[in-house]
Amino acid sequence: MKLSVPGRTLATATLALAGLLAAGAPAQAAQSAPSAAAAPDIPVANVKAHLDQFQSIASANGGNRAHGRSGYRASLDYVKAKLDAAGYTTTIQQFSYGGSTGYNLIADWPGGDTAQTLMTGAHLDSVSSGAGINDNGSGSAAVLEAALAVSRAQLQPDKHLRFGWWGAEELGLVGSRYYVSSLSSTERSRIAGYLNLDMVGSPNAGYFVYDDDTLLEQTFKDYFAGIGVPTEIETEGDGRSDHASFKNVGIPVGGLFTGAGRTKTSAQAQKWGGTAGQSFDRCYHSSCDTTANINDTALDRNSDALAHALWTLSSGTTVPPDGDVYENTADVSIPDYGPAVTSTVNVSGRSGNAPSALKVGVDIKHTYRGDLVIDLVAPDGSTYRLKNSSGGDSADNVIATYTVDASSEAANGAWKLRVQDVARWDTGYIDSWKLTF
Repeated sequence: MKLSVPGRTLATATLALAGLLAAGAPAQAAQSAPSAAAAPDIPVANVKAHLDQFQSIASANGGNRAHGRSGYRASLDYVKAKLDAAGYTTTIQQFSYGGSTGYNLIADWPGGDTAQTLMTGAHLDSVSSGAGINDNGSGSAAVLEAALAVSRAQLQPDKHLRFGWWGAEELGLVGSRYYVSSLSSTERSRIAGYLNLDMVGSPNAGYFVYDDDTLLEQTFKDYFAGIGVPTEIETEGDGRSDHASFKNVGIPVGGLFTGAGRTKTSAQAQKWGGTAGQSFDRCYHSSCDTTANINDTALDRNSDALAHALWTLSSGTTVPPDGDVYENTADVSIPDYGPAVTSTVNVSGRSGNAPSALKVGVDIKHTYRGDLVIDLVAPDGSTYRLKNSSGGDSADNVIATYTVDASSEAANGAWKLRVQDVARWDTGYIDSWKLTF
C-alpha cells in the first residue's frame, strides 16, 4: 500500500466511458450474483512458497523489491514464468517514473467473454526500506496462486479472466494508473469489475472488505460469513491502493485488506483475536516486513476468499435491470474557485414518487476532483449530497454512480446536478449525468 502523497497526481487520460444510454432506454449497469461451481481450496503452503521466493529475491537485490530496482524486475520475471508455464498469455507493460523504468505484468486466461472481463490485481513493488512481504508480497502471491488454481482446474468461465501485477504503487499508484490510462473508453467498458488485494497477511490481522461496489462487496462478505469470520468495511487504505485507478474511471471495484498502521481496537481483538492497542502490521513500510511478518491464517482465508470470488463472479452474465434513464449530455463549464453551476434533467410521464434507490450517474472531467462538491437537487429544491470536497482526493475526474433515497420526492419535474469548485488552480466541466428510475 502506498504512502499518502501530497500535491497533484499524475495526469490520466480524460476519456469518457462508452455506452452512456439515451433517455428512456433500459439501463445496463447493474449485475446480479450468478451461481457457480465451488471454488477450490487455495493451499496456503503454495502462497507462502511464493513469498519465500520474493524474500530470496529481495535478499539478493539490496534488501528490497522497489520500483526501478533489480529486485522488482526479478519479482516480475518470477511471476511471469509461473504464468507462462500455466498457459496464460502474458504481457509486460513498460512505463517511466522518477527517472526509472517501471513494469506492469498482465496475464489473460484463454476463453470467456472479453466484453465481460473480470480483472484481479495486486501491486508487486515494495518500499525501498524492506522486502515488502506483507505489503504487498501477500496480495501478489495470493493473486498468483489463484491464477494458477484457474489453470489447474482448467476453468472455462463465462467471463474473461485477466490478472495484473502493478509497478510503482508505493510512489502513487503509478503503474495501475498508467495501465488504465492506456485503455480506450471501449476497452474500459469491457472490464466488468476489478478485485484488488493489498496486504492480506498482516500479523495482527483484521478482515476488511471494500464497499465500493455492492455485488463485489457482498461476494466477499458471503464467503467470510460462510466460515464464521466477521468483516468490517475497509477505510484505512480507501483510495490509497490500485483499485482507485479503476474506480476513478467508473469501473466497479472490490477487494480485501487485513490492516496496516492503524491500531486494533479492543472490540476488533475480541472478534478477530490478536492484540488490542497494537497496529495491524507493526512492520508496515519497515525493514522487518519479511516472511516472519505474515499471519498464515489470514493469508489462507483471504486467498480462499479470492478464489471464491473468481469462481462466483466469472460465472453468468450481466443482467440489465428494469428502469428508464433520463440524461443530459450538454457540457457545463465549472469555474475555478467560483459559484456553483447546474445541469438539468427533466423527468415527466411518471406516476408517484422517485425510487428509494435512485441511481445518479455522474461524468465530470476535472483536473483535481478533491476540489469538487456535488449535490443532487430535487424538483422541490431539496438537496442530496453526493460528494464532499477533500484535499486528499487528488485524482482526476469524477466518474461514478451514486444511490440516493429519493422516495419522499415527486418523480416528475426538473432535477439538477449542482457542482461547485471550492479551491483554486484546477478546472473542468460536467460532461454528462443521468438518473435511472
